Parts: sequence; structure tokens; C-alpha cells
Amino acid sequence: MKMFTLLLSASLSLLAWEAPAMPQGEVGRMVKLGQDIAMDTANHPMTKEIVGNTLSCKSCHLQEMGNGYPGTGNGLSTWVGTATIFPAYSKREKTLQTLEDRSNNCFMRSMGGQRLETGSEASLALATYITWLSTGMPMKMEEHRPVAPSKSQFYADGQKKFKALTQKATHKNYLNGEKVFNAKCASCHQKDGSGMVPAFPPLWGFDEKGGELAFNAGAGLADPKKSATWIQDNMPLYQEQSLSDQEAADVALYVDAQPRGSFDLAKGIKETKVYNSKVFEEKHTVRSRLQAYGLNVDVIRGDTLIAPSTITH
Repeated sequence: MKMFTLLLSASLSLLAWEAPAMPQGEVGRMVKLGQDIAMDTANHPMTKEIVGNTLSCKSCHLQEMGNGYPGTGNGLSTWVGTATIFPAYSKREKTLQTLEDRSNNCFMRSMGGQRLETGSEASLALATYITWLSTGMPMKMEEHRPVAPSKSQFYADGQKKFKALTQKATHKNYLNGEKVFNAKCASCHQKDGSGMVPAFPPLWGFDEKGGELAFNAGAGLADPKKSATWIQDNMPLYQEQSLSDQEAADVALYVDAQPRGSFDLAKGIKETKVYNSKVFEEKHTVRSRLQAYGLNVDVIRGDTLIAPSTITH
């Protein structure tokens, strides 16, 4: 019965989005180019040199049942409807952000590399593809947050809920998060978080040369309250909303407490020609992310065998 329910849910969600007609000419070419870049960002010839890890846009912006269209999943981080809310205000940048601003910033945070230049072909292609996904939807500019309208309030409510849970976290929550991860996440993401690229992305760690595998500490998913909200609405794959609040909070804590790259905004925008923001200094590490909740990563992990150099990154 449970499997039937999951399959029925997946079938119903598959009907939630249908591909609009593909535009002709240059617009259609750019839609397809944007789709290709989003599918394999880390290896696409137009973006591979500026991606700093193994992730692609589709790693977070999921497809609906593997349909080949990144961002069509109906969970948090869907791109369907996203273009309709821009320009949108961002508390992080403290400015009104365009769709290009929003997606280009992901390259230095979630993908640990350099921002795409606004107006470049790759930047325009991604914006064109994301806009195409919202074909026919009414526009409503967002003054609160740059999130798809179908998920905006859900995202806000989730952060409030999971902030409270994270502030109460202890080592026991970390251990429970590890238990949940091994039982429900490791089959795709591996127990060591290395994933199975390209199907399932890494969630933390470094390669043999010290290169980052996953999102750095500046990404939204490195913040436990945001991570837990995303996880509960998307994971396990095709079993979304199956984790309890505490399970989602604990597994987010576990993942976000693992070693990953640090983030320094000043370095990230050093070569950027256009950066639409009023904030030019921002730094994050795994340690600082948990300190924001009054937590000590050493206590949370309960692990003194990890070298200090990896604990602070």
C-alpha cells in the first residue's frame, strides 16, 4: 500500500508540469542551451572552468521524475514560476535582484566557483530557460524573498520551524541525523557523502587533490534551517514529506556539520565586473554556520579525531 501511494503521488506530480511549446529561432536555441548547461554545469564547455566542485544546477533544482528538465520538480527550489517574481528583494544582498543575479550567485556559493558575468551567453541562456519554465504564468514581483511563489511562504515557515529545532540540538541529534542519513540517504549519496556523480551529487568532502566535492559553507544548503526545509520537501527522492520535522532537522545538522569548503565573498567577487549588492564582505565556515545557532561543531560531532584544519572548513 505504501509503495502504491508513493507511485500514485509521483504520477500525480508528473502531471503538475508540462513542457510549453519550444520557441523558434534564437530564443529557442537559448532555452535549449540553458537546459543543457543546467543538466551538466560542471562539465559543460561554457561553464566547467568556473564551477569549483562536481555539482550542476540539477543537483538542487530537481527534475520531475527524471524528465530531463532541471527545476521542474515541485519541491523547494523548483524553477517553475520562479521567473515571475523577479525583480525580487534579497535580504542577503540587500538589493533588488534580477533572475540573472540570483542564478549567477549560485556559481560562487553552491558550485564553489566564480560568478557568471551578467549578460554573458551562458548567463542569458540559464535565465531564458528558467523563464521558459514559467510560460503563461502571471507575474507578481516579490518584495520579501527571491523564491518561487508556490514555495515562498513554505520556505519562510520552514526556516522558522527548523531554526527553533536546531537551536536545541545536541550530539544526540547529530547521531540521530547520521542514523537517518545512513538509512534513507546513503544509498544514493554514500555513507561518506561522496555521492554517485552524475546521478546523485556529493554532499560534503574533498577529492584526493583537496578539491571541493560539494557546496561550500556560503550556500543556502550549508545553513541548517534552510537545509532542513529543502530536505523535508525533496528527500528521499520521490518520497518527499516523509521525514518528520525532527528527522529532517537532525539529518540537516549531520550533513552541515561535515567538512566542506569555506566561503569568502570578497574573494568570490574579486574579478566580477558587475555585482548587484550592498554587501561585499561575508565569510562562512562549518564552524561559523553552527555558531549562529549557539552550537559548537566539536560538541555536536563529539569527534576529536578529525583534524582541526578540516573542522574549520
